[in-house]
Amino acid sequence: MSEMEPQPTQGRKTDGWLDPGPTNIQVIYILYLVGFVIGISALVGVVIAYMNRGKAGGWVETHYTWAIRTFWMALLFAFVSALLMVVGIGFLLMIAVAIWVVVRCVIGLQAVGRSEPIKNPESWLI
Repeated sequence: MSEMEPQPTQGRKTDGWLDPGPTNIQVIYILYLVGFVIGISALVGVVIAYMNRGKAGGWVETHYTWAIRTFWMALLFAFVSALLMVVGIGFLLMIAVAIWVVVRCVIGLQAVGRSEPIKNPESWLI
């Protein structure tokens, strides 16, 4: 009897958008933008960012930091804005938070398109 040689195990094949890298970070930014319509997508985006942070290396790592900080700071700013809706200014602040998120996502998408890192991923502003 001949012994059968073991077949090499192959990992799950994906089209690359779940693997750490530029395409993945673009998906995360898009999920954040879709989050204005379907709120849960932003949560999915931050989970994907946490899962892939530390795996890509190079300039892409700055984007994961930027994306994760964008999510948590937007959540904080939205909470403060919601509290301030009692005095009326919260409505304006909520619009400002939405604009801030869109601007950060657009900056991130443009930088990924040029294969550049985020210059200051720890920034609170833009």
